[in-house]
Amino acid sequence: MTAASTGSELPSPRAAFASIGSRYFPLLVAVFVGVMLISNVTGTKGVVLFDEWLQVDLGPIQMDGLVTDGAFFLFPLAYVLGDVISEVYGFRAMRRTILAGFAVLILASLCFWLTIHLPAAEFYEGQAAFETVAGVVPQFLLAGLAGYVVGEFLNSFVLVKMKERAGENRLWARLLGSTIVGQLADTIVFCSIAATALGISTWGDFINYTIVGFVWKTLVEVILMPVTYFVVGWLKRMEPTYQDALGALSRGSTDVP
Repeated sequence: MTAASTGSELPSPRAAFASIGSRYFPLLVAVFVGVMLISNVTGTKGVVLFDEWLQVDLGPIQMDGLVTDGAFFLFPLAYVLGDVISEVYGFRAMRRTILAGFAVLILASLCFWLTIHLPAAEFYEGQAAFETVAGVVPQFLLAGLAGYVVGEFLNSFVLVKMKERAGENRLWARLLGSTIVGQLADTIVFCSIAATALGISTWGDFINYTIVGFVWKTLVEVILMPVTYFVVGWLKRMEPTYQDALGALSRGSTDVP
């Protein structure tokens, strides 16, 4: 039976991956897509934190508080889930997950747009508010989709490549390394496209928004690393196909003269 027929990652001389044909993988995909969908809506709100006491004036860089968006507290979880899926199920599985999320985000945007343009009932008084919250702003949509695809693909690719070199060792290094690469790419792409739509008009606010987003998301990954370790370890123990893959790697190593 081939890797393609079982839905598992292609064989690697040092890396083991589980098959996606389990009860856990669909649940992880559902949570990942849900996080992305919620973040795509909450991220349209510009947020300023600590503006009463955090003041920085360094020539062209001026900071009046930390400039971020409404998804700052939830979006980093998407990268934690991406790390778990990539570590346990491999790059091919994460690629399917990313494409599923992409399709749902497009569908949600289309549904929001259609709902806004449906004729409102006379008794409905929330049309303006609904348009404000759920309105599809092409600039935001493009920014979110572009940042999401670039960041998540890079995050998964880097993690899996590092695992193929290190095997089961140094999980912390690939979790952190892949997050830095993925989050940096995601943040730069998203901020570059969405900044003006959020009302960011100066280089100082743009640099603030970009740096704060990147540092915050990476910091959350570090803070949640013990949780990521626990979930990854639990899944590896609970997935029979992962244990089979580890056994195959072990037998292969003992056969080497």
